[in-house]
Amino acid sequence: MTFHSAPASIGNRAMARVDPAAIAHNLDQVRRRMGSGGPASQGPRVWASIKADAYGHGIHHVVPALADADGLAVSRLADVAVCRDAGWRGPILIYGGLQDLIEVAHLDQPGLHLVISSVEQLDWLAARPLHCPPPWLWLRYVGDLGVIGLDYDTYRAAYARCEPWLARGDIAGIGHFQHYAAADLPIGIAAAQARFRTLTARMAGPRSTSSSPTILCHPEHAATTHWIRPGRLLYGLSPLPDRTGTQLGLRPALSMRARLAAVHEVAAGTPLGYHGAFVAPTAMRVGVVNCGYAQGYPGHPPVGMPVLVNGRLARGLGQVMMEHLLVDLGNHPDAAPGTPVILWGTPELPAEHVAAACGRTAPELITGLTGRVPIRAS
Repeated sequence: MTFHSAPASIGNRAMARVDPAAIAHNLDQVRRRMGSGGPASQGPRVWASIKADAYGHGIHHVVPALADADGLAVSRLADVAVCRDAGWRGPILIYGGLQDLIEVAHLDQPGLHLVISSVEQLDWLAARPLHCPPPWLWLRYVGDLGVIGLDYDTYRAAYARCEPWLARGDIAGIGHFQHYAAADLPIGIAAAQARFRTLTARMAGPRSTSSSPTILCHPEHAATTHWIRPGRLLYGLSPLPDRTGTQLGLRPALSMRARLAAVHEVAAGTPLGYHGAFVAPTAMRVGVVNCGYAQGYPGHPPVGMPVLVNGRLARGLGQVMMEHLLVDLGNHPDAAPGTPVILWGTPELPAEHVAAACGRTAPELITGLTGRVPIRAS
């Protein structure tokens, strides 16, 4: 077996590249689907969802690209400071609301919108210092998702409890929040939508029920709500199993990149990888890519998983180690140590295809990148 390795000077580690221009483009595409071309146009307002550190892209990389959003939606109160540091001065929706009583002391910021999913959160808010700017409250109905939120009767009681707070100016407003469980499936949203409409029929305040699957599959419903909450669409990812983001007119916002660390010329019958699980069927050139499961690449991809080597497709050999994976360089005679490799995130190699081949969704793949992967904006 002949072995060629990269000198230390080109043994660059794997990295992810974020394209802010793609995110701005995708936000514009979402607005156009809803019949509005900008934040001042008619149509629902947009909470740009940047939970989970902006779907793994990095809040500080993403916020500048979302200047035309009406608001940002984050996972937790601690994310608000990151958004402000990145220059955002508009409203911020906090999906997690309050995590405990201690967080009440940190509500001394304007423009906060808290999602309320439990009675305990209302109890904590009752202890809020009166000098704090009044936050918006969004009551979350548990709905057909059945995971988190207020049930039917508790929701009604929570609204009744909040009305006097609103009248006194202790809170800035009351909104109504739901997340559909099956917007992208044949079962759809009709039953869940009808029950939510019945529940909130006599309650004042804006509604927010539509995330990316609802925006795509039920645009007529999403367009009539007050606020939509696109998430994966902003990052160029499709929630539909048969369409990629590129096919929907979106642009990939994150690409995972690495380099060849070594190239082997192996003989037929040579075992490779853990337990020799891959055996070379013929003499072949094998590339060792400097990315593995420690960086968040799926640990058990099928043989044939595509990668791009110097811009052209190559097949993975199904062998992923902690910091390396193996690819077939049979059609890449010029590939050498240091040659660039793209693992996903281009129109030719969408994250959706890589994720599906490993039994994952694209958000699972991208948010699974570890802290060992530097993320840079292009």
